[in-house]
Formats: sequence, structure tokens, C-alpha cells
Amino acid sequence: MEQTFNDLIDSFISNKVGISDNFLSESLAAHLKANLNSLYAQNQMKAAGTGNNSQVVHDKLFRSDIIHWLDRKHNNVHENAFFDLMDSFVSHLNSTCYTGITGYEFHYTLYEKDSFYKKHLDQFRNNDSRQYSMIIYLNSNWQESDGGELCIHHSDSLQNISPNNCKSVFFKSSEIEHEVLVTHKERRSITGWLKI
Repeated sequence: MEQTFNDLIDSFISNKVGISDNFLSESLAAHLKANLNSLYAQNQMKAAGTGNNSQVVHDKLFRSDIIHWLDRKHNNVHENAFFDLMDSFVSHLNSTCYTGITGYEFHYTLYEKDSFYKKHLDQFRNNDSRQYSMIIYLNSNWQESDGGELCIHHSDSLQNISPNNCKSVFFKSSEIEHEVLVTHKERRSITGWLKI
């Protein structure tokens, strides 16, 4: 995995947005997608809001995805395998880049057909603990016509990233404005933040 981690870090250093096309194995991606689908079928996914615990706003004209938080307490073997992978990545990131990450939080994310998330930053105004944002995609056979790209707003350009299966995207939570463009079919991911 060290080469995969280095690919993510090196592309982040060169362009402020790290991308690894194969951060997850096909097998783990399939199991995590199955978990997400099961939660969705059981109506366990909840409308996502903006803001943190003290000031959460639900505005479907700004953001229309649904989420479910991952937690080791679920004792799900595949979620725990994902957390083990993240522990390895954080250890590598801290040892090679001295980032000082001490924790993380991740949730499953589902964008139903015609859903989106307008341009935003991931760091709260009243809490700067989120240092890096990560998205890991769970979408097999994604086509350009399916929409749903992650649109990165660089200072002088836009960068559209397709949500292909097993791909991970990594960037500074306080620096990179981004949005999820309208998706034309269901779009799945795990989304989270590395924290201090």
C-alpha cells in the first residue's frame, strides 16, 4: 500500500488535490458498497446537513445527499478493514509529512438521482479540527454521461474528477472549495476528514 499512499501524497503536493485510482481493493469496495446499499434499503441513511453539532442546517437546495456514519462500534468486518487501511494511511502521512493527524471521521454518502452539493469548504468556521478531506468512491462502470463529478475550484481553473470505483481524492479542508455536480444516477462514496 505504500506506493498507493505515496501516489496520493505526491499528486496532492503537485496540485493541492491528491488522487489515487486504486486506493481500495475491488473486494473491499464491493463489500462497503453492499453495506451502504443495505443501509439504504433499510432506510438507515439520513439527510445530510451543513454546519456542526451546534448549528446544523438542512437545505436541500444546497445539499441533497444522504449519509450514515461509520464506526468501529458497529463491529462490521468490512468497515473495520476500511479503518485499518485509514490507520495505515494516517501513520504513513504523519511519518512522511509530519501532519500531526490524531483522528478521523467517515460516513457513507449516497447521492440519489438528480442530487448535488453546491460549492463549499469542508472546515467549520467555529472549529478547525478538520485538516484534510478524503472521498473514496464506490461506483462501478461510471460513465461521463452519469454526471456527478467532484468539481474542484482552483484559484485559476476548475478540475472535474469522476467518481470511479476505488478512487480516492485528498485535499486540505480549509483551502479547497468544491462541489458535487448533479448526478444522473445513484452515486456512492465514503466521505470523511482527517483531524487534529
